[in-house]
Amino acid sequence: MSVAVGARPPRSLLLPVLAGIVVLAWISLWWLEQSPYGWLFHRHGGGAEHAHHGQTHGWLSAGAFLVGWLLMTVAMMLPTTVPLVSLFRGMVARRAHAPLLLTLLLVGYLTAWLAFGVAALGLLWAIDQARASIIFSQAWVWGAGLFLLAGAFQFSSLKYACLDKCRAPLGFLISHWHGRREISEAFNVGWRHGLFCVGCCWALMLLMFAVSTASLAWMLMLAVIMAVEKNASWGRRLGHPLGVVLLGVGVGLGIYNLTI
Repeated sequence: MSVAVGARPPRSLLLPVLAGIVVLAWISLWWLEQSPYGWLFHRHGGGAEHAHHGQTHGWLSAGAFLVGWLLMTVAMMLPTTVPLVSLFRGMVARRAHAPLLLTLLLVGYLTAWLAFGVAALGLLWAIDQARASIIFSQAWVWGAGLFLLAGAFQFSSLKYACLDKCRAPLGFLISHWHGRREISEAFNVGWRHGLFCVGCCWALMLLMFAVSTASLAWMLMLAVIMAVEKNASWGRRLGHPLGVVLLGVGVGLGIYNLTI
């Protein structure tokens, strides 16, 4: 295959470009939170706001939620893919369509998280319906439940099976990148890696709805935790202590709200 030298992405630009995308995502989230339309990105915020703006805005609210979810994914999860993207860049650097292949890998990764966002939206709709019951009408019930769920998941074998895939990007690429059908394979690498990333981080991402998607500080803290878990040499050991903390918060929320 002939090599188009001009198509080869400079190594020095890869990380700055990714960093710029992530920074823009954080700035966009902050700006949207300050805008008059910030309520659209809070699909989890309860039925009052939604009803106030009318049921005809349901599709608009759902679409805005998914846009906000995609921005959150870029801001929080894209930094954790740097080892994978850097290794993949080295593998495809001499190919004519290297920039396109890198883009497809990222698109595949974000598509996996967007699919999870659609599932999360369905879960939130189900929670809205469940709030009609006496038990689930109390917001703290499902908030504490999400903390307990996230804490328990930190001790599951599925969590660490997926996490191990995320922590070994070279082995993952060797298994899934063959270069024969480069276009579809590049997307598939990103998609599959995204699925494993969802598999190890979905419970932590759902915690945003237990506290508030509007809290950029909370989002940043979760982003740092997930980045450490996936990329730091000692990150895997963070799982169980974090699980204990999350279970403690869930139990504490329950006890506090039952005694007041």
